[in-house]
Amino acid sequence: MPKIKTHKGAKSRFHVTGSGKIMRVKGPKSHLRTKKAKRVRGQFDEMIQLSPRDRKRISRLIPYGA
Repeated sequence: MPKIKTHKGAKSRFHVTGSGKIMRVKGPKSHLRTKKAKRVRGQFDEMIQLSPRDRKRISRLIPYGA
């Protein structure tokens, strides 16, 4: 069987934990960040778990990560 190529854009946006969860960063992280509240800026730094309905689609893009 040939190797499957990893999608490089997905590789930089998603991270797989040791237990197999796919984690992502929230959306508009850096746009107009200075006027956002400190609490909101802190929330953008957290990684959150990927939605179950997106898991199958993203795991195809990173075949050796998930």
